[in-house]
Amino acid sequence: MALMDFIKKQFIDIITWTEDTDGVLSWRFPMRDMEIQYGASLTVRESQMAVFVNEGKIADVFGPGMYKLTTQTIPVLTYLKNWDKLFESPFKSDLYFFSTRQQIDQRWGTPQPITIRDKDFGAVRLRAFGNYAYSVADPKLLHQKITGTRDVYTAAELEPQLRGMILQHISDGIAQSGVPFLDLAASQVEFAEALQKAVTPAFEAIGLKLEAMTVQNVSLPEELQKILDQKIGMGMVGNDMGKFMQYQTGQAIPEMAKGIGQGGGSIAGDAMGMGAGLAMGQVLAQNLQQGLQQRPAAPMELAPAAIKPDDVMATLEKLGELKAKGILTQEEFDAKKAELLKKLV
Repeated sequence: MALMDFIKKQFIDIITWTEDTDGVLSWRFPMRDMEIQYGASLTVRESQMAVFVNEGKIADVFGPGMYKLTTQTIPVLTYLKNWDKLFESPFKSDLYFFSTRQQIDQRWGTPQPITIRDKDFGAVRLRAFGNYAYSVADPKLLHQKITGTRDVYTAAELEPQLRGMILQHISDGIAQSGVPFLDLAASQVEFAEALQKAVTPAFEAIGLKLEAMTVQNVSLPEELQKILDQKIGMGMVGNDMGKFMQYQTGQAIPEMAKGIGQGGGSIAGDAMGMGAGLAMGQVLAQNLQQGLQQRPAAPMELAPAAIKPDDVMATLEKLGELKAKGILTQEEFDAKKAELLKKLV
């Protein structure tokens, strides 16, 4: 009886795989010191495929269903062994199951900023990350290219290779998307679609299908982020330059206040000498020009005696500063100077 039990264990008549671990792409049916019985039953479940290998050669690929392993179901075996004589004897081969379920929430990202070429800014560096999903589409090709004779091959082992493929094609994805570099952060769907299109051939080359691709974040370099912020500010005020200058002034005031709080007049003076001061000077010049151009009617004019000479001199000094900065032309300065001096007469 013990001898019969021993002999029975040497032959396999039911072959099946129940996936009890997530992330397994390929699993080799254990057949050490055993042989498949002629006419054995092979069950391939939905979301699976099976690859039959005999004497190192792939004999057949099975989709979902139940099969009897004979020369009728595996004709190639007729040429690999002496089954052309219909020897109903066991045979020793290898059988690999492949999971065709989607491997979801696979992460990709740029560990370091990558350099891409943009038509507006030339070479720029960015960071990006997202996720993707894929499935096994051609188990024969995947077996030949990647998994080989391993007993178990997991998605985690393949992940670094796939992530490298994605990073390699980011530049192609940006080029194919047609999205300007500054608009990438706001056009992540278009970027993801173009990236998926660029990466798909590389996945297909190893027997995989890229099911989905998302871009969750695009980080622009700090200097370009500032340009994007200004562009957004311009969008808020439209083409009204007066409002834009007011917007710039509002952005600069906190920095000026910080400087004053940190050390007095010298820091405040430095701030005035920078863009914030220039922005305030331009607004002042525009307001001054509008005030001079829209003088009230004669009855409303102030009597000459009501204008203080110190006020006129202070205004002339400000006009001189604006002329020195190129905001007023020499002709505009002379005209305003003449108008102010008449008030002293």
